[in-house]
Amino acid sequence: MTTSTDTKIKESVREVYGDIARRATQSSCCGPAPTPASCCGPAEASFEPTCNAGRLYSPEELAGLSGDVTGVSLGCGNPTAIADLQPGEVVLDLGAGGGIDCFLAAQKVGSEGRVIGLDMTPEMIKLARRNAKQAGVTNVEFRYGEMEDIPLPDASVDVVISNCVINLSPDKDAVFREAYRVLRPGGRMSVSDIVIHGELPQFIRDDLAAWAGCVAGALDEAEYVGKIRAAGFEDVAVLSRDYVQVSGFDEWKVVRDQVAAMGLSAQDLNHKVASIKFRARKRQA
Repeated sequence: MTTSTDTKIKESVREVYGDIARRATQSSCCGPAPTPASCCGPAEASFEPTCNAGRLYSPEELAGLSGDVTGVSLGCGNPTAIADLQPGEVVLDLGAGGGIDCFLAAQKVGSEGRVIGLDMTPEMIKLARRNAKQAGVTNVEFRYGEMEDIPLPDASVDVVISNCVINLSPDKDAVFREAYRVLRPGGRMSVSDIVIHGELPQFIRDDLAAWAGCVAGALDEAEYVGKIRAAGFEDVAVLSRDYVQVSGFDEWKVVRDQVAAMGLSAQDLNHKVASIKFRARKRQA
């Protein structure tokens, strides 16, 4: 059941990412000294689209993508790099944003395959569709919807991918159940996301802006993996774990100031927030 708090969280996240999409349509990554854009920082950080995708994707992957696509790289990893996508497969991207992972997946599945990008922010859907049209990509479609209630039939996709989005959901159990439902028997899930190790200060947990910044909603890694298994997935494997150095990023100034006011050190958060990549598989029928 959706609570009023869950609704407020979703409204806050939708507002933040809608604003990002609107700004992206008015900007170019070719502008001077843009502020790095990443979902892995507080939403209070100013946003300008940026070519910062180079920290997540190889030059070869980015070579065929325009600045309008790479300029809105809001993830924390590269799920297509671990998904082992094959020609002809159907791929679902949860939280497609501007479409970068969808376009990379489309290259791998080829003309006989299909990629569906799902996003709950109308402005992001509009941006992604514009990017697809400009790129002439015909095997990608973008749909409006929520990942807790995916608008697709049972057993209709081969692979589910997502990039720093599931942590934004206040009901992750529903997300993993839905991902399991839409996958065909033996289908795979490959995800990059944010998790925590240990406890976060409660003021961060209660901050809607920190939800949109991929922090407040992040679960402890063990709990996160436990929810994946509870949904029915097998062969769950965390492939990598990279800690976010909170004390080193200007985008985290608000958090650092609040932590300091509590008599704590921002250094204490450096090994609490991590970007992980994981794979899982739906059991065979």
